Amino acid sequence: MFHLRGPGKKPITITTTTTTTTASTFLYWSPESSPTSLSSPTAMNPIIWSNLPNHIIDHILSFLPFKTLVALRSISRHLRSLIFSPSFLSDHSFSLPSFLLLSHPQSFNSFPLFDFNLHSWRTLPLPHSLSLTCASSSLLSSSHGLLCFSISPSSASSLSIFNPLTRCSRSVKFPFYPFPYELLSLVASPHGYRIFTLSSSSATSRSVCIYDSGEGSWKKFGDVDQVLPRGFNQDGVFYNGSLYFARSEPFLIVSVDLNDGKWTTATRDGVFPADDEITFARLVSDSEKKVLYMVGGIGSNGICRSIKIWEFKEETENWIEAETLPEIVCRKFTSVCYHNYEHVYCLWHREMICVYCYNWPEILFFHVGRRTWHWVPKCPSLPEKWSCGFRWFSFVPSLSAFV
Repeated sequence: MFHLRGPGKKPITITTTTTTTTASTFLYWSPESSPTSLSSPTAMNPIIWSNLPNHIIDHILSFLPFKTLVALRSISRHLRSLIFSPSFLSDHSFSLPSFLLLSHPQSFNSFPLFDFNLHSWRTLPLPHSLSLTCASSSLLSSSHGLLCFSISPSSASSLSIFNPLTRCSRSVKFPFYPFPYELLSLVASPHGYRIFTLSSSSATSRSVCIYDSGEGSWKKFGDVDQVLPRGFNQDGVFYNGSLYFARSEPFLIVSVDLNDGKWTTATRDGVFPADDEITFARLVSDSEKKVLYMVGGIGSNGICRSIKIWEFKEETENWIEAETLPEIVCRKFTSVCYHNYEHVYCLWHREMICVYCYNWPEILFFHVGRRTWHWVPKCPSLPEKWSCGFRWFSFVPSLSAFV
């Protein structure tokens, strides 16, 4: 046991007793809940600590519980660089839960989280400074442990990128003001993140704008009105370096390369039975296995009678039918949508394809490995009479996600 003290910082006592981090300790962790000293600790001279070789410090840190490591990030820049280094994160695995995050118009101070491991609801509180900033805004996108918020209305001058695990945030300024945007997507990677959005430079023209955190700047690319019509409200899905979008009238799959902003359009004849009508089509992507899926509604006269899932086979460039939603579940889902399929959304979360509706508080998911369908129970903290504005995000905490 010993003390660590940084310049102008309160000492933090460290013990080498290993503990298991649970979902509860992660969600409700705060600097005030960091370990306290036991009786008669032995103080370590800061000069001795600062002169220890990195490999010895790394070995000491490997014995610490997760929430203590997070607390140590504020002790010194040297400790922070060691803890968040790729070598340390790759050598020491942390058992962290993953969640489905629910956003609705009354959830700007905290967000309900559903934990599949415990099959229960938790809460993700926002820091006071960020909750004040986001009080009149909304959560726009989530990717690999990072959350992207709008700051005030869409005419504001910046976004806020936030990592709830490390409690770090950064403001990303728009390239010009005012900056009306739509279809914003955050795409995070081990080396940083990119932000994709469409912006209207005039009443008749829209452009692709992409922000690169590595370069710290925006790039603007050509007109997109002929590719994605105005009023299209489905976010893109990242797959093989591009964002993919599925259109249903007429059915098209379009993609934009995030490196050069070039668009590709492809029709997928034969994906659906020729005698049936596509009522809606949504894409999801398994980023770990690099697999692209499509969820599609099949019917006639604009009424969905069946919902199917297809998997894209890259080697043959064909879509293979993988699953059909059971009829009784399909009837329930289509009834809550009121045949308004523009409000149907899909996302990927840890081997699960999740399907939900903007005006329904529950979410339906298909477990790809088990090939089973389930409903996530309604969040108990939701207002009884709230009937629209429900948006869901996959939230997988990450220490290495830098803002």
